[in-house]
Amino acid sequence: MKKKPLIISAIIVLLLMSAYVAVGNYFYNFALVVDQEKEFMEDNPHLKESEAVIAEVAKEDSLANAEFESQHTPSPLPVVSNDKLKLKLHADVYHNGEKNHNWAIVVHGYTGEASDMTRWIRNFYDKGYNVLAPDLRGHGNSEGDYIGMGWHDRKDVLLWIDEIIKMDPEAEIALYGISMGGATVMMTAGEDLPSNVKVIVEDCGYSSVSGVFKYQLDDLFGLPEFPILNAANTITQLRAGYDLYEASAVNQVAKSKVPILFIHGDQDSFVPYEMLDEVYEAAKVEKERLVIPGAGHGEAAKVDPELYWNTVWGFVDRYIE
Repeated sequence: MKKKPLIISAIIVLLLMSAYVAVGNYFYNFALVVDQEKEFMEDNPHLKESEAVIAEVAKEDSLANAEFESQHTPSPLPVVSNDKLKLKLHADVYHNGEKNHNWAIVVHGYTGEASDMTRWIRNFYDKGYNVLAPDLRGHGNSEGDYIGMGWHDRKDVLLWIDEIIKMDPEAEIALYGISMGGATVMMTAGEDLPSNVKVIVEDCGYSSVSGVFKYQLDDLFGLPEFPILNAANTITQLRAGYDLYEASAVNQVAKSKVPILFIHGDQDSFVPYEMLDEVYEAAKVEKERLVIPGAGHGEAAKVDPELYWNTVWGFVDRYIE
């Protein structure tokens, strides 16, 4: 008679474990598997263009991007990741004069790629910079079956930095990223960077992977962090080899020795505007913040391009001549 309760308990435990794994796999596939379509990005009200974006300015910008693309063909630059996966990673490089030692690494966002970054590549190039635009793991022409959310990507950025220094030992490097790219450069900030890296600019990056996923879980599904995110984290550790709770821009920024400019639109509801305070307050280096009124996610440069770029160059020019 005593065996029956034990069997029932064992069945319940197995069912709970199966449910835990199933939930974890579902949300891992939903957010981090490259080949799974990210339907939640389509018609997402948090990504809808805001009224603050001036149509005429956006049109002029689009024409300038098209002209730049027609006149400049980037050179491919491959590297191999230094982890056990040995992924073949790709970057586009825009050379801007043999004697020019100013470099920018321009990093795209979630589900994006280097070719989406023309607006920012163009502005750095027109300022006289050589520009390297990487495809992050699983994006564009880079290998990988999962999205690293900036955490593993920070190590890959170190490889791109090394490649620039090999080409140009006198390089002075600015790191720039938007959205997940913003989180990536903030996470890179906490690494042991060579003295060639002079300044970092991040635009609407999240404060931590667990924090942004917790927010999205509630926003998209009305679900709590526990046990959903915990299950997703277990599967992420098993399938992608990183910990969602360890992947923190806040912790990395706190270790930075490089000056950082933080940018965010005050109407951003995809990566919550409040995350700006978390990363800004964590930084112990020379820093500045730019808030663009009315700008949603990734819109700051389109809502007020004059203020945006004047602020970027006013900050960057202090550290790179």
